[in-house]
Amino acid sequence: MFMAVLSSTQCPPVFKRFYEHLKALGKLPKVAIIACMRKLIVVLNTLLKNEERWCENTA
Repeated sequence: MFMAVLSSTQCPPVFKRFYEHLKALGKLPKVAIIACMRKLIVVLNTLLKNEERWCENTA
């Protein structure tokens, strides 16, 4: 999960924007990555529960 989030903080705007926002608030990079990991898990669980496909608007 760590490596998935690490790469997602570089490309997709949803997680990159969230990661940069947390860093701007003064969070340590590792703490911001852990928060992004939690956000990714919540989004994936919601997608599975609702049987939906990934869309940037839903994240």
